Amino acid sequence: MYYPELSAEFAVLLKGLAGRKVAVIGHARPDGDCIGSQIAMARVLTASGLDVICVNADPVPRRLQFLVGGMRFFRTDEVLTSGEERAAILVDCADSARPGERLKAHYPAPVAVIDHHLSNTGFATFNLIDRGSAATCEILTGIFLDLGLAIDASSAQALFAGILTDTGQFRFSATSRRCFTLAGELVDRGAKPAEAGYELYERESPAKLRLLQYFLASLKLECGGRACIGTLPAGIFESTGATGEDTEGLVDYARCIDGVEIGALVELRADGSVKTSLRAKEPALRVDQLAARFGGGGHACAAGLNLKTGTENFYARLVAGMAERLAVADASRGT
Repeated sequence: MYYPELSAEFAVLLKGLAGRKVAVIGHARPDGDCIGSQIAMARVLTASGLDVICVNADPVPRRLQFLVGGMRFFRTDEVLTSGEERAAILVDCADSARPGERLKAHYPAPVAVIDHHLSNTGFATFNLIDRGSAATCEILTGIFLDLGLAIDASSAQALFAGILTDTGQFRFSATSRRCFTLAGELVDRGAKPAEAGYELYERESPAKLRLLQYFLASLKLECGGRACIGTLPAGIFESTGATGEDTEGLVDYARCIDGVEIGALVELRADGSVKTSLRAKEPALRVDQLAARFGGGGHACAAGLNLKTGTENFYARLVAGMAERLAVADASRGT
């Protein structure tokens, strides 16, 4: 079995959901692992006879629309005004606030959370968390196979897309033998790698390329060339025609520079808040701990934060935090 303990818990969860309406909830600004997890979970629960919807604060990104099929996705306002009582299952959410404060208030006691983030301490009745997994879709694939639950072609494609994106096309350090094994199982069940690759990585909009051009021009090396930060100013989406989802993948350009160990994308907003994505080349750098200094979290090599107050001198504080993480990593290596 791939996840014996989590699969046993999921079996109990599934039994307890009998006769209940379910909302499968993802995080704000959803990515491939989030949407893939939601779709696969919803399809499997629907096949078990449950009434299931997917809920997000933000719309499904353009490049992930090919996964949706006939699945029902609802926005926050639609859920808040529906008056329906549903059991909440959160996927790919490191904490209860990741779907947004309004959804957190509407679903104060989630039935379950399925997640892989290091910073997730568990906040639901059933906490199916494996911090060693590369993706929530990896966990769900293993659980579904462990329990002999049917994975149709649409669910297989959604799960494959989630694993593909969160492993960086099987390049990131969290990629394991299990990732490849489970991806192979999904291909056997109808996942189409060529279609996923095309939809996810070969359909960039002109607006995204204009945003990328600006981001590349903003890159600045710090910490003796070991860190790189790119900044998007307030109003950049209006001036380029891009949207928030077009920032997906930009931070990787900061990290991929030779000699850079930590990359960051700093997004400044009109209300004075700051959103930052962090990427590291190796787990010893623990950028999740850097994000935690500002109330964020994530993985050892991929983390993020949303800072609404106390943003004064943020850039300098971020650079100082990067220098600290680099020093800690150096000490652990004995360099």
